[in-house]
Amino acid sequence: MDRDILTDAQWAKIEPQCLGKPSDPGRSGRNNRLFLEAVLWIARTGSPWRDLPERFGNWSTAFRRFRDWREADVFRRIFDALSDDPDMEYAMVDATIVKVHRHGQGVKGGPRSQAIGRSKGGMTTKILVLTDALGNLVRFRLMPGQRNDSVEVPPLIDGIAFDGLIADKAFDSNALVTELNERGARVVISQHPGRAQKLKIDAAIYTWRHLVENFFCKLKEFKRIAMRACKTDRSFEAMIYLAAAIIKSR
Repeated sequence: MDRDILTDAQWAKIEPQCLGKPSDPGRSGRNNRLFLEAVLWIARTGSPWRDLPERFGNWSTAFRRFRDWREADVFRRIFDALSDDPDMEYAMVDATIVKVHRHGQGVKGGPRSQAIGRSKGGMTTKILVLTDALGNLVRFRLMPGQRNDSVEVPPLIDGIAFDGLIADKAFDSNALVTELNERGARVVISQHPGRAQKLKIDAAIYTWRHLVENFFCKLKEFKRIAMRACKTDRSFEAMIYLAAAIIKSR
């Protein structure tokens, strides 16, 4: 089976979240499964929409349909449907930087209107993620590449219950430690060398952090994400939601 083809088990969970049904007229009701496989092909290969193979239909129709589904938050609903029952005994937070491809630049309003900034690697976007104890995505936020990792952590974990948080020293801040203590959550955050009063953390549990790094490796197998070829945050988020859903359901 080709790796860009959805399995029957995946499709059974995805189908109820899709727009339209086979009997509906127009592009919103035609073969949702084939359309999603087309989006996955774009995400996997990083190719422009104009290069979409003929077996998926007209590229312009597919792109307009992707835009409709993006605006209707369908890709997020698909992610939610395939990401139920997370293991929140421990949560993990981490960030990765992706370089923005030239196809991902030039949007109206310029880079400042999107989560794109200039860092040592050039024009970049940072993907900040919260995963469960198994390394499966729970929530994410996009940031300009030069922004400090810890800035977006409070809204990332807001309203999410977990027994402990695992993170590297980039997230070692008094404000975050205080919030975790107030929650009664266990702090498993590598200590910054400049911290005056060191915190004792469980070294064995901290090694679980490789699971979130593994998630990033899997996410970046989707080349359109690894090189951010999407001009807008909304399109980029849609690709991340769909890719993460497929990763979770493998």
